[in-house]
Amino acid sequence: MTRDVLIRISGQQAMDGDEHNVEVIITGDYFFKNGKHYVVYDEMMEELEGSVHNTVKITRDRMDIQKNGAIGAHMVFELDKKRQTRYATPLGDMVVDLTTTRIDLVEQEDNIKVSVEYSLGINYQHISDNSIIIDIWSRQKAQLKLRR
Repeated sequence: MTRDVLIRISGQQAMDGDEHNVEVIITGDYFFKNGKHYVVYDEMMEELEGSVHNTVKITRDRMDIQKNGAIGAHMVFELDKKRQTRYATPLGDMVVDLTTTRIDLVEQEDNIKVSVEYSLGINYQHISDNSIIIDIWSRQKAQLKLRR
């Protein structure tokens, strides 16, 4: 895997019988250190001024997402564990509960793909069941298209 990567992040949220899908393709940096995959990228959010710097650390049984900037959080997805974090936004802080039910990691020479399923609670109340897929490709070998 090269340092210069393209990343497709796909998310699905199921809440009260409705499903919402989000997908984005962005550039980032990848590296492998101490048995862990790292991907670093910045995202702009339409409703917020400023960017959010993301560092994602991936192992076979855990994914950590550290957000800094316009939003601040350290989200930990660990199989069959409930993890709690403070999610800081310009509008105020929330207590976020993440209960991970599945993590799949596929590692190839020019591609790493992690899929996570989890339930989300905000301020101690269940909100939705979610999935996120982070698909990381060496930029020269990228096979990414937005799904419609």
